[in-house]
Formats: sequence, C-alpha cells, structure tokens
Amino acid sequence: MSEGTGVSLPWIVIRQDDNGNRYRVGRYATRAEAQKIADSLDDHGHKQLYWVERIAQNGNGVHN
Repeated sequence: MSEGTGVSLPWIVIRQDDNGNRYRVGRYATRAEAQKIADSLDDHGHKQLYWVERIAQNGNGVHN
C-alpha cells in the first residue's frame, strides 16, 4: 500500500541499465497500467530493459 492514501499499488515497473543497475520507475494499481508504461519506455530504443513485477502482499519481496 502507498503511504497514507489507503490505495493499493502492487505493480511496479523496474528499469535495468546497461551496467546492470536496477531502479524502480513507479508503482501502479493494475498490471495493464504498469505494462503500458514499461512498453512505452521500452519503445524509446535505449539499452535499458523494462519489466513489470508484483509486490508481495506482505510487502516482503517481489514476485512476477
């Protein structure tokens, strides 16, 4: 859950650059919304990889 809003945002977009560094791009309510963002970023043609993961409901870890 996002802090203070009571809204669940269990889907995250991850970016990995060409050096292997990973960054969380954003959190989203639905997989479709997160995938749309990942696809639009991936379309820019850079070397970075983008993918969608779901945050575990207990907040411990991430799973696809």
